[in-house]
Amino acid sequence: MTAPVTWYYCGMKLNTKSSITLPPDELKLVISLQARLKARSKVEVVRRGLRMLDETTNRERMREAYRRGSLATRKSLAEELKELDALAGEGLEEW
Repeated sequence: MTAPVTWYYCGMKLNTKSSITLPPDELKLVISLQARLKARSKVEVVRRGLRMLDETTNRERMREAYRRGSLATRKSLAEELKELDALAGEGLEEW
């Protein structure tokens, strides 16, 4: 028998089975996705879905943070650009 992988012990109990009973329409969806994704098991389909959900929500949080940051700096940016506009044309008459 080969030595079990160390990371497996961190999150999983040995010899434990778990199952989730899905309504028939959701089970059909999982089976359909399993075929389309060429996943080895229904569990793999669920894991991929959870990872995608996590990535999507993280992106949405980032977008919201950037939006808030942009709104917070927009007024001061406009003031800075006005100051720089006056300086941008300075010294051009000499050329």
